[in-house]
Amino acid sequence: MKMAFLGYGKMGKAIEREALAAGHESVLRVHAKHPLEKEELLASGAEMVFEFSRPETAFDHLRVCLEMGLPVVCGTTGWLDKKPEIEALCRAKSGAFFYASNFSIGVHLFFALNRYLANLMDKWRCYEVSIEETHHIHKLDAPSGTAIQLAEDLLERLSAKKRWTKGLSMKPEELSVVSHREGEVPGTHLIRYQSEEDEILLQHKAFSRKGFARGALRVAEWLKGRQGCFGMGDFLSL
Repeated sequence: MKMAFLGYGKMGKAIEREALAAGHESVLRVHAKHPLEKEELLASGAEMVFEFSRPETAFDHLRVCLEMGLPVVCGTTGWLDKKPEIEALCRAKSGAFFYASNFSIGVHLFFALNRYLANLMDKWRCYEVSIEETHHIHKLDAPSGTAIQLAEDLLERLSAKKRWTKGLSMKPEELSVVSHREGEVPGTHLIRYQSEEDEILLQHKAFSRKGFARGALRVAEWLKGRQGCFGMGDFLSL
């Protein structure tokens, strides 16, 4: 496939390396010094687009791709208040749009474990639950999209929690989501259930970006020829 990369940071470059190794072709790279031009995207002959840019550019990138009939895989976080508009446009154009805050297969198995454990823990009010996430210092948004997904899954299953909050909260109805930005950490997410007697920890730790990049490439190969709005639950049949 001919692939365009809207956003050519660490993730964009990692996906491109995996794509080239798998025999695909990179035909366009868009970044801060080379902004998106619709004519250039059209002339590139791209058959698949990866949108891994910045929160302030993601919506416009996605809109252009869908209006041009190009399937797009998006991993940019921090813009999701406009996601319903993109999904509506995708349906109107009979397009293909795939969004995930995290493309690691391991992370999505972690999501499933988080939901399962929360169902078990709901009746045990002696445990206080919290989330911690750690990423590299270059990550723009906090909490991470993955942490937000973990938090929302917990809120659906833990009746004592009514909302999540950024940072540490002492209010029993609030779920604390604490973010750390350190060095070049690819991504670590921790769910902690703590009581006076013990604690239960559920953690996913990425060792590199390779797992995210390979997952995004597999998604793109799966998305080709499909129509609709999709996520990792569709891809993994979870």
